[in-house]
Amino acid sequence: MHDTARLLEAAAALSQLLRASNVPHAFYGSIFAAVMSNNPYTEDIYCIVEGGLSHPFRRVRQAVSGSHVVTTVASPWCNRLHTIYHGFIPPIEIEILPAGEEGPRHLDANTTTTIRGIPFLSITEFLRAKVKMWTSRRSEQDAQDICYVVARYWNRVDYNRIPEDDMNNFSKRYPSVAPAWASIKRKYGS
Repeated sequence: MHDTARLLEAAAALSQLLRASNVPHAFYGSIFAAVMSNNPYTEDIYCIVEGGLSHPFRRVRQAVSGSHVVTTVASPWCNRLHTIYHGFIPPIEIEILPAGEEGPRHLDANTTTTIRGIPFLSITEFLRAKVKMWTSRRSEQDAQDICYVVARYWNRVDYNRIPEDDMNNFSKRYPSVAPAWASIKRKYGS
């Protein structure tokens, strides 16, 4: 478990560098549900970055070059990039994910929301990405995040962006979300 406040500080520092370089980005992971529920602890944080004319990893490396507070560490053998925020001991690590591979292809006002001055995936895009992740790895933490978001924010979910079959399977496995999922479908006339 990580301290949510520390992760938010690391996210704010990385976000400031990315914004200064005009790199579209949004944070994602259990941090979203933790912030929405005022939970002081969370499991993970990721940063989804749009590519543009160059690879998202290159854009991140260029944005943080020269910073002593945020640095990058590449893992070429598994094609991963992590940023390290050195404002705490131990330092905070945030994995960078390319937009489109994780989350939406384009990060804009329709797919992101700002919370505490930090861009996050919107409720719909968070739910969409979490359902996709849960379908592939069946993590209990992903399930808890999905249950929390669907139960509390069902009226802000765009049904057209959620994979219906995957969400139907999820609601069968976690019946507590079935009423909220049914409400989402009713809202959109399905």
